[in-house]
Amino acid sequence: MFGGLVAAPINSPHLRKSGGRAIVSHLADELGNGVEDGHLHPIEVNGLKSASTPMVTVAIAPSPMLLWRFKVLLFLLWAFICSKIGWHSVMRMSVDLRDLFLYEAFLYYNPLLLVTTMVWLWGINLWVFSQSNVNYAKIFDLDQNHLTHREIWKDFNMFDIRVAKCATWMTIIVPTSMTAYLYLYSHGEVLLAASQPVLLYFAVVMILIFPFDIFYFSSRYYLLRTLWRIVLPLQAISFSDFFLADILTSMAKVFSDLERSVCRMVHRQVATIAWFEADSVCGSHSIAIPLVLVLPYLFRFFQCLRQYKDSGERSTLLNALKYSTAVPVIFLSALKYHVLPDSWINFYRPLWLLSSVLNSLYSFYWDVTRDWDLSGFTSIFKFNKSQLCSHLLHGRIWVYIWVIGSNLILRCTWTYKLSAHLRHNYLTVFTIGALEIFRRFQWIFFRVENEWNKMNSRSNIQPSLNDPTNEEVKLLASDGHNV
Repeated sequence: MFGGLVAAPINSPHLRKSGGRAIVSHLADELGNGVEDGHLHPIEVNGLKSASTPMVTVAIAPSPMLLWRFKVLLFLLWAFICSKIGWHSVMRMSVDLRDLFLYEAFLYYNPLLLVTTMVWLWGINLWVFSQSNVNYAKIFDLDQNHLTHREIWKDFNMFDIRVAKCATWMTIIVPTSMTAYLYLYSHGEVLLAASQPVLLYFAVVMILIFPFDIFYFSSRYYLLRTLWRIVLPLQAISFSDFFLADILTSMAKVFSDLERSVCRMVHRQVATIAWFEADSVCGSHSIAIPLVLVLPYLFRFFQCLRQYKDSGERSTLLNALKYSTAVPVIFLSALKYHVLPDSWINFYRPLWLLSSVLNSLYSFYWDVTRDWDLSGFTSIFKFNKSQLCSHLLHGRIWVYIWVIGSNLILRCTWTYKLSAHLRHNYLTVFTIGALEIFRRFQWIFFRVENEWNKMNSRSNIQPSLNDPTNEEVKLLASDGHNV
């Protein structure tokens, strides 16, 4: 029993000397054939046992699966409580006041809910890029300190990572504030209800501009710096500049609602229905609505002009023309509130419809042929390149048909969001806004892949310029040199 070979793990930390050499190996060197024969002296065995069995206190921690289930249970419980409180709060109101109040509530919380959705989908984009050979950090010129997909989005089935991340907190805080707003207003606490969106917006702004190295300071600085470059394109436009500007065009309605929300907060009209009147400063007929809607398109328009100045490529002018087609859609729609009904029906509405069709088709064409570089629907059925989408979707042509078809449909429905005279049903507006963000989510995959392929092609061409030509090889060979 005590004369057999002692089985001990070689890599055990308790069986190592300070130099890192295993004690069993050391004993084998000293005892020679004794270990090979399978026999050790009883004193040596007892000493080895005493050395290999220290008193260690093992901390008992719950399993990751148990923690995951507990977090999911807490999230479902929180969602149930918020839904129940919100539903009962809305049902307490009168029927005449209910629709107006819900419209106002969505005015404050619709922008942040859509931004939260965009953050989640952007996290999925980054996760897919990280699983492929697309180096998105190189494309966007990011350093190692910026947010990765593990910090933006949490895949509960594949990753065991920290819980408190950006999208998770946004998902919890925004609906909680909205529930408190509904509850307080329905119970007569109008002042406390009015303070909820004000506190939420103030907290978001303070976190975004917080000057200290917490809350992902480098990423916040990168975002603010890029936004500044978009607003004032005084230097060469990088890929991240116009990429973010393209995303901002899909969130034009978000900025419009933000303007109306801030206007109501400044004029102390929160938790009132006076804003719905046509002559209200922050009402639905305000001239500021089309002005804010057109800003992202103007930013992108001036970016294209700056690119043309730097590169001289005529395609940038055609791209600028695409963004300019959104301007008539926005302002012709806003004219409904400032012209006579007969003039609107007979003259301005046909022009609005024509400009809407032109903007939708032009944008769709540019998405497919330029941003995605699918070459007029011909290369989508060819999988001769090791691209991201072609690799993931190899043999699944229906996915490309879905992406192209849905992009065309959602490009047309996006006109609904740019038209101020159609934005009275808040549920429809929110749904179309979410669908536009989903369209942009699909667009990002192909756009980033196209940019990555261009970077690879440029890097492959550059070394070839340094290679000797055939004539140079012949001349070197005739001189007796070995190439």
